[in-house]
Amino acid sequence: MFTMCRIGAIKSKNKIHPSIALKLMRSQQEGHDDSGFAFVMQDLGGLFENYKDLPLLSMSSTVEGSRLVEDILHQIGFQRVMQWSPDINNKPDLKIEAMPNYIFEVLQYPKSYKHATKEEKEELLIDTGLKIRKALEKNSLGFIYSLWPDTLTLKEIGSPKDIGTYFNLWHENKELVSSIITAQCRQNTNYDIVRYAAHPFFLEGYCALVNGENTFFEKNRDYEQNLYKGYIGFESDSQCLLYALHYVDKILKWPLRYFKHILTPLPYDEIIKRKDKEVLLRIKASLSNLEINGPNTLLAVTPKKELLCVCDSKKLRPIVIGRTQDTVIMTSEVVGINDVLSNRDTKDDIYPTEKETVVVKDDLTIERWQQ
Repeated sequence: MFTMCRIGAIKSKNKIHPSIALKLMRSQQEGHDDSGFAFVMQDLGGLFENYKDLPLLSMSSTVEGSRLVEDILHQIGFQRVMQWSPDINNKPDLKIEAMPNYIFEVLQYPKSYKHATKEEKEELLIDTGLKIRKALEKNSLGFIYSLWPDTLTLKEIGSPKDIGTYFNLWHENKELVSSIITAQCRQNTNYDIVRYAAHPFFLEGYCALVNGENTFFEKNRDYEQNLYKGYIGFESDSQCLLYALHYVDKILKWPLRYFKHILTPLPYDEIIKRKDKEVLLRIKASLSNLEINGPNTLLAVTPKKELLCVCDSKKLRPIVIGRTQDTVIMTSEVVGINDVLSNRDTKDDIYPTEKETVVVKDDLTIERWQQ
């Protein structure tokens, strides 16, 4: 059996449950190896509908780890507003390496931040997340996945089917729902299997997941880890693509249309024939360390609630986009969309090429930018 990552990104005008992501992945089960399942939910509804402006902490830990994090948050001045605990179904013989505690809690900012700017609050969340991660890593006490408004993250090692059973995710409800869900079925089996290595990766409203490999990993990592304090970990070669997106869009504030030119720049002889050659040549010269290589397809979410799809320059990993009036799905195999969007018009399916960026806007309109 040929195994590689299976990825999926779902955006809907309706609030949807993670069971949809599980079903999307189940259809592609021959492409993974029962090593893990992870998802990120953004633009939350249900229990979290009224807390969109407040940070939501997603983590798993030992009992000691949860107490440690509680102390850290209290010292900084955060106060818990609401906590959701998954309904655990600990059946015997489930293939899952479960942690003792799973924590999903909404926090109120410290009182000193009552009149803080959006940027100041974001800086606080990044610093707090880094502090928590460092504290948990010291004695292997747990993992923090995200600390950000309107975002919930779960990463687990084991069989996707059993992970769904353990957390009762196969049964839809109106409590745990969102309009955007990104998911991957398979852990990071090229390196050590740790939860931080599982896609999707998240940073400051940006989310990314990749099907494939990045053979320029070391070059990317060595460059990126000096660019911003949030570029840490690098447990997977695919994290580099998230950091590149964040750097180009949030820090440099460049138009998103140039992102593809940074990851997979055109050959020199093609660039010099273009009207925008001066810009492209400067990009190629100044950001060559962000260029990627190898077979991969990137799916991403931006803070503007857009979905993004970019393929490698040889299109060596599969991806398909299917849609109805109220839902768009990007995933590795069309069989997944067939299961979840069986009522769509298949003539509208999109198979992205090696030289384009596909963007799904917040209103579900689709743009295809040619490189």
